[in-house]
Amino acid sequence: MSAISLTRVTAILVKELIQMRRDRLTFAMMVGIPIVQLILFGFAINTDPKHLPAAAVIEDSSRFGRAVFAAMTNSRYFDFVTTADGETQARDMLARGEVSFVVTVPLDFGRDLVRGLQPTLLLEADATDPAAASNAVGAISEIVRSGLSHDLRGPLESLKAGSPPVEVVVHRLYNPEGITQYNIVPGLLGVVLTMTTILMTAMALTRELERGTMENLLAMPARPVEIMIGKILPYIGLGFIQVGVILVAAFAIFTVPMLGSLGLLLFALLVFIAANVTLGYTFSTLARTQMQAMQMTFFFFLPSILLSGFMFPFRGMPVWAQWIGEALPLTHFLRIVRGIVLKGNTLADITPELWAIAGFFAAVATVALLRYRRTLD
Repeated sequence: MSAISLTRVTAILVKELIQMRRDRLTFAMMVGIPIVQLILFGFAINTDPKHLPAAAVIEDSSRFGRAVFAAMTNSRYFDFVTTADGETQARDMLARGEVSFVVTVPLDFGRDLVRGLQPTLLLEADATDPAAASNAVGAISEIVRSGLSHDLRGPLESLKAGSPPVEVVVHRLYNPEGITQYNIVPGLLGVVLTMTTILMTAMALTRELERGTMENLLAMPARPVEIMIGKILPYIGLGFIQVGVILVAAFAIFTVPMLGSLGLLLFALLVFIAANVTLGYTFSTLARTQMQAMQMTFFFFLPSILLSGFMFPFRGMPVWAQWIGEALPLTHFLRIVRGIVLKGNTLADITPELWAIAGFFAAVATVALLRYRRTLD
């Protein structure tokens, strides 16, 4: 066997460098993905969320109640964004996800505190995501004690000794035991569908290009929208097969409760899957090879799983990361599926999230049709 030729190795090396330069999309992915990971993990991910939205139910407006609210605000865990008129309105806000906490100061709170009767302060937390609320809930008793210490002076100094002057009652709603599977398993439904449906559909046109059958497709007397519908419908069906498998496992193996309507969940799944497969079809009009289509899918999937609230608390991220997350269909679907499964949300509760996914679907479908017309040249 002859010795290795440096000339031949150099020739192959140069050839590969030229090929890499021509494949600009792959090179951009190689550079872009590490940058995206550094930004997301370095700046956007936060496992100790602060400034969580809260609503106040104020039945006693004494200075002690105001001191409690001031202490909670100063702790940076709670941002009181509204005052509810009553328990019913506050529960509706929690069910729709508008707030993460409801704090109720009961009637005669200040009077009972002065008399040493240890009044009750009620904190209701949305525990569908246990990680998002755990730190704030764990700190609430100390926050209340610290906030009242400035007002318990003089004749009230004795209330600081012994048992806490206020009993803080915490209600973890929708997932009182903090079972992680109740949060993760419904979320996996959206994550798996995002990864698989986009990837499978992204290869719809690139497979035609690589196999040399694109000419036959272009010769068909079919309009771009007809081709797009014909391409994505089979993958919507495959998506529902995955849905069946995941739902059976969720209810039979992990005993996830189903408080809402299964029919409503399936309708939301239809909108979500349609948005995903249309995005995959759009990728297939941009990519020239199946490898490029896979790279585009991964580049989209990475921020989706990190910024949607699946792995890390959504409200713990900085504002700019939340803006990006709001543009991703997975973010809205996670709110829908957790709301239906754990809260029993109705169509009225999830309509804003459905509109967001439908808007995403319309945008990517428009891009796909415009891009396909360019491939006819």
